[in-house]
Amino acid sequence: MRSIYEQALGADFAKLHPRIQQRFGFSSQDRTASIGSGVMHHIWYNKLVALPLFFGTLRHIMFPKGGTNIPFSIENFAYKDHYGRETVTWIRKFQFTRSVQYFDATMVYSGERERIVDYLGNQQHLAVDLEISVSENGGIKICSGDQRFYEGWLQFKCPNVLTGKAEVNEWYDDQESCYKITVEVRNPIMGRVFHYVGSFQAAFITTDSESIPIGIRPLREEKRE
Repeated sequence: MRSIYEQALGADFAKLHPRIQQRFGFSSQDRTASIGSGVMHHIWYNKLVALPLFFGTLRHIMFPKGGTNIPFSIENFAYKDHYGRETVTWIRKFQFTRSVQYFDATMVYSGERERIVDYLGNQQHLAVDLEISVSENGGIKICSGDQRFYEGWLQFKCPNVLTGKAEVNEWYDDQESCYKITVEVRNPIMGRVFHYVGSFQAAFITTDSESIPIGIRPLREEKRE
């Protein structure tokens, strides 16, 4: 079975750096997970949106904190969710001096939309269309598109002026022998609202759906994409 990223990229997946192919190339059948740890050299947020970011912390969607040299970890597990969809977790933890902040997501490949859909947070209330491409340095580039909100009977497309467009770039630096990542979230009115730059190492462990640790899967799964 191809990973969701290989499904999204098709033949272009082979253009990724071999170490990026390794991090984004496994599926639930491979019984593999990627566990990364490193440092966020710089985290910044726009204080004008501190309140919305604070409410986001309640569901593990960004946070109103910044700083330098912040230890962090990222856990990517592949499994089949309750609806039979191939799923990959992005569990990010940031160790600030007095607290741990979370930024969680689960990604699935949508055959209907012919793209990856990213569920933000630990309860899958926000579904975001993603555009995946290969950078010139062999890294992977992920850009967010339309966002939809799902809560019980309530569902609607989020207006662009009220959302943030994210761009994630991850690549492998051969000279420094580590993975590097940048994330930037911008709003059409407020401009940049959230940004971080970091580097990390990744270990690959053997796992399966029965041994995924507590806290990795979302608290709630949403069928609507």
